[in-house]
Amino acid sequence: MKPPYDIVIIGAGIVGLATAQKYLSQHPGKRLLVLDKEDRLAAHQTGRNSGVIHSGIYYKPGSLKATNCRDGYHQLVAFCQKHDIPHEICGKLIVATREDELPRLEALHQRAQANGLENVTRLSAEQIADYEPHATGIAALRVPQTGIVDYHALCRALAQEITAAGGTIQLQTRLLEIVESNDQLVLETSQGTIAAKQLCTCAGLHSDRLARQTDPEISLRIIPFRGEYYELTPEAQHLVKHLIYPVPDPAFPFLGVHFTRMTSGGIEAGPNAVLALAREGYTWSDINLRDLLDTFAWPGFWTLAKRHWRMGSDEIVRSLSKKAFTHALQRLIPEIQESDLHTAPSGVRAQACHSDGSLLDDFHFEQHRRILHVCNAPSPAATAALSIADSIVEQMQK
Repeated sequence: MKPPYDIVIIGAGIVGLATAQKYLSQHPGKRLLVLDKEDRLAAHQTGRNSGVIHSGIYYKPGSLKATNCRDGYHQLVAFCQKHDIPHEICGKLIVATREDELPRLEALHQRAQANGLENVTRLSAEQIADYEPHATGIAALRVPQTGIVDYHALCRALAQEITAAGGTIQLQTRLLEIVESNDQLVLETSQGTIAAKQLCTCAGLHSDRLARQTDPEISLRIIPFRGEYYELTPEAQHLVKHLIYPVPDPAFPFLGVHFTRMTSGGIEAGPNAVLALAREGYTWSDINLRDLLDTFAWPGFWTLAKRHWRMGSDEIVRSLSKKAFTHALQRLIPEIQESDLHTAPSGVRAQACHSDGSLLDDFHFEQHRRILHVCNAPSPAATAALSIADSIVEQMQK
């Protein structure tokens, strides 16, 4: 066996790559290895999200989401400017379409102030058209800090910095087993045995499985939710200028179907949120029996399903019916028609769920001696990745 790496990082999504880049910038000359089972960077959550730079307006003040999103936002923008990564701080509207959404809209306005956002403004129904001429609502918030970015390009730039600093990225290598000894870790992989002094797992959809190797009693499981998207046809793209969101339901961790302009110039509509039948299940036909058993055997899933069955049913209807999906979009832009939409690639969100059915609403880490597991890193993890990486590197030094 070769001499041990100073640190091995599992996962070549944005959190894993950001952690590797930050580690090497603070510890030049150290031996670092990033492993990923796929044949490319950012193959799952990072590469299949909507490409939004989040402002931090949604998150509870003082939470890890709020603090890391705010700091990560500024780091991300600076990194994009340094590397000429396509991005734009274009702003977004959060639009209320019903009277019962107005208190929630006002709560978001107050939260924006508590989280340090500047120049977030309340818009009347008439003022909405000044920013999004085809959107309708009874009130809205204009959030100027929100932006868009090419996360694939960002990950490629991170990978270049890692290799330039002497780190190694090894793809098509699956971690099979973690064995701890007195002075090092022995990692059994699909490409052989690797020794390491420290290990950080940023495994996204499989984060709980790796965490259970060092703590079999960990009280959470990943429940995979598929988010399905449509893209607007070129003829309909004039209907959206930047980003248009509904007022989210605070009882559910998803933001609702919305419109996002992409750095490539197209307009994305979605996502919904339906239970995926595989952790990497991007269509209804992607079924993995092991993944399903993990979900159905977890008592928290059934509590969650009982609590949110009505909303879950609505999401399934939108998944199976383009007409229903279009109807949801028409709440924000009435002119949208089914013929304006064509299917786009979907994504799967790794949502950690406690045994009591509660969903983890914040980033969550588990440390076990020389191992740190990133167990829950949902949105805004991509925006916050460089700040999360600072925290991980600091924690690994303790």
